[in-house]
Amino acid sequence: MTATDIDAELIEQGRKLFAGDWHFIWASPSIETLPPMGGIEIAFAGRSNVGKSSLINALTGRNALARTSHTPGRTQELIFFEGPDKNGLRLVDMPGYGYAAAAKTKVASWTALIHKFLLGRASLARVYVLIDGRHGLKDVDQDVLKTLDKSAVSYQIVLTKADQVKAAELAARIEETKAALARHPAAFPEVLTTSSRSGQGMPELRAAMVRLMRERGQ
Repeated sequence: MTATDIDAELIEQGRKLFAGDWHFIWASPSIETLPPMGGIEIAFAGRSNVGKSSLINALTGRNALARTSHTPGRTQELIFFEGPDKNGLRLVDMPGYGYAAAAKTKVASWTALIHKFLLGRASLARVYVLIDGRHGLKDVDQDVLKTLDKSAVSYQIVLTKADQVKAAELAARIEETKAALARHPAAFPEVLTTSSRSGQGMPELRAAMVRLMRERGQ
């Protein structure tokens, strides 16, 4: 098989993986309330309102699987979703970091939850760190990347809202992001670009998850 054939096969397998019945299974406000580990978990991290819930909805083809909000900081727990294969893949929607419309003590507790989860979850295979494609990496993102470097969890940058950025500007954003990632040893070097609104990049993101599952023996 050629590389093109392999890519096409992964994209088709990714389509099938997310064509099934994805559903909510668990919400954890603390490390003590996490569900038992099972299969492979892939988490989505990012600043408040970067589009994590919208991305999960677009991936699964379910308009309201993950709750979206225009209010930053609405997701206050680790939210777990599961597909038809209960021992296969789980998606984890993490609380947004950075600005949130809540008391500083509450924000601090969410941040602590995120960091503890990243450092202590053996079934966590990858974290996709969502970055607003219009703005690029911010200082608060760099702090999370440093935590990921320490946690030994593989992570990859996904630039969201790509449909709202001109092609030349998006290309420059990708290159500057890659340059920044060179300083982070746990980062996957390839940068993905997506749009939950247009569907751009969703087949490639699904294919990346299929590849990861295969690498983990699933």
